[in-house]
Amino acid sequence: MVKINEFEEHMKLQQPLLVKDVKNGTTSKGSPYLSLTLQDKTGTIDGKFWDVKENEQALIQAGKILKFSFEVLLYKDKLQLRMNHVEEISEDEYNLEDFVISSDHSEVERRSLTQSLIDSIQNDVYRKLVIGMLSYVGDKFFTFPAASKIHHGWKGGLSDHSLSMAILADELCKHYPQLDRDLLVSAALIHDVGKTAELSGPVTTEYTLEGKLEGHISLANAWLSEVSEKLGVQEREETVLMHHMILSHHGKMEYGSPVAPMIIEAEALYLIDNMDARLTSLKMALDAIKPGTWTSRMFQFENRQFYKHK
Repeated sequence: MVKINEFEEHMKLQQPLLVKDVKNGTTSKGSPYLSLTLQDKTGTIDGKFWDVKENEQALIQAGKILKFSFEVLLYKDKLQLRMNHVEEISEDEYNLEDFVISSDHSEVERRSLTQSLIDSIQNDVYRKLVIGMLSYVGDKFFTFPAASKIHHGWKGGLSDHSLSMAILADELCKHYPQLDRDLLVSAALIHDVGKTAELSGPVTTEYTLEGKLEGHISLANAWLSEVSEKLGVQEREETVLMHHMILSHHGKMEYGSPVAPMIIEAEALYLIDNMDARLTSLKMALDAIKPGTWTSRMFQFENRQFYKHK
């Protein structure tokens, strides 16, 4: 099987791919077509299935691994698939792990780094809150993505994102000693744990009912109340500050935070979160194109394109 990151223009292939996303469309002449996002463990690629038949349309659903016949085309400096045929494939003909994008870092590495960071937290209340929150979500912290599409949207992406932020937080505190390192590192580790309920899981990630109606910020804030009460530290200032860090980490109310940052560490957390998400999104987009070419327009960057320099 040729991996997606090995696809080249003019290839004609027949092989299984995971349907990550599917959208129905109609041409100007009234013919139905599908816009697909296909995936294997090396990445995703867009595809078009023109003149799709009714039985093919019923077969192609998000989350299914199907055998496709297709051609690899170049469209606006980006590879795209033109699907010609699709058929079902039995589970014994493929390995699911070949189609799930996973962290570049092993779970053992991520667990070890998480423990090291927890051990480095000197403040007893912050350390207990982090341990309590991570125990609350369990193994999901190491298996769930951090988003459905935009950034860290892969198996283990939540811990990748959280650990990356904690490392950035640690470095930032060395340069700006006015920051409370224990508070900032602790918040970086647990700020997004609500995504373990907001998102459905690592394979075909969708927003859950709970996620759509409450959101990961509200969920995590409620969990923190439960954890702090069990620990008997719900009245401590550290707990109040941690609530604020979770509630304000999107930076602005129009971005989904119930409150804006009102302590220096909350402002720092928002900036670190935004930087890690944006630079990771850019890395993903630039990895998908060749040097000397441009990305497609990226709505999260004010619809700008980015050039991959040689």
